[in-house]
Amino acid sequence: MVAWTKAYLTGIGLEVHEDRGGEKIGGNANNVIAWLRGNLPDAPKVFLSAHFDTVEPTAGLVVEERDGVFFSISDTILGADDKGGMAPAIEAVHALMESGEPHGDICLLFSCAEEIGLLGADAVDIDDLNLDFGYVLDTGPPVGSFVTRTATHDNLEILIHGRPAHAGKDPENGINAIQVAATAIQGMCLGRIGPETTANLGIIEGGTAVNVVCPFVKIRAEARSTSVEELDAQVAHMIQRFEEAARQWDTTVDIEHRRHYNSYEVPAEAMVVQVAVEASRKLGFEPVLRTTLGGSDANIYNAKGLHCIVLATGMEKIHTHDECISRESLLNTARLSYEILLGAAQVK
Repeated sequence: MVAWTKAYLTGIGLEVHEDRGGEKIGGNANNVIAWLRGNLPDAPKVFLSAHFDTVEPTAGLVVEERDGVFFSISDTILGADDKGGMAPAIEAVHALMESGEPHGDICLLFSCAEEIGLLGADAVDIDDLNLDFGYVLDTGPPVGSFVTRTATHDNLEILIHGRPAHAGKDPENGINAIQVAATAIQGMCLGRIGPETTANLGIIEGGTAVNVVCPFVKIRAEARSTSVEELDAQVAHMIQRFEEAARQWDTTVDIEHRRHYNSYEVPAEAMVVQVAVEASRKLGFEPVLRTTLGGSDANIYNAKGLHCIVLATGMEKIHTHDECISRESLLNTARLSYEILLGAAQVK
């Protein structure tokens, strides 16, 4: 995908560069940075961003359009997350090139490895690009709305230690790590904790054989909140439940807690928001400023000091095999991106 996109962007006349992001994160693909150099030297340097990777592989993808909506009819997901952001971003820049309208320097910033932890964005040497603000095309409809406020996201990896024993001969000599996990989870607050706080146990695995008392259980969990105080309290609660269960069963538990990414809140009066809102209104959309508990590359860029917000696309039912996106929303996203680039060119 990276090779194809580089060739395409070069073919339409952009200045294309591939960084060493993949090398930094141990992957096999890098971030792609493409420039359309401007003819307004005082205009801000603006970027449009999307990510290459999809939540599952899409090899063998077959796309069908039904009543103006694109679906996958193969055994893979469609991958509108984030092709539904990448395609309109490219189209907006291409249209601007064809229009002859004046503009400043514009950057297409396409990242790798977003779905597995925003890794590609984190590997971008963002300061070297000398950008002023930008837009990440990576959330669902309605087109014309924008995410300006998100949550902080924490990850937990839990390893519960049991003690193996023969399940038929001497089970009383073992400690079943599954029972320890069950004790911890019983009564644990999960799901929707508050209006803007959630928690989840997503992956659980363990054991060696059905005739062995389970010697270990590994659990991967997460929590998110727009309030760091509420998030810290929820994570502390989850850790406490696992530690108490381990003590109750006379065993131990190892817990690794990591802050995955930090929240951001871009004020409505910020230039990056004002340009987007004006462009949305010009096209007759409703420029709602949204809050989401989902993360995107915008969390990384904002944390690095680069103002950006998330521009809504038409991707629906993402991360499922029912994912779809309409032709109309693709076109509207491209139109909106184009108007944003025109509007940014007028900023002094």
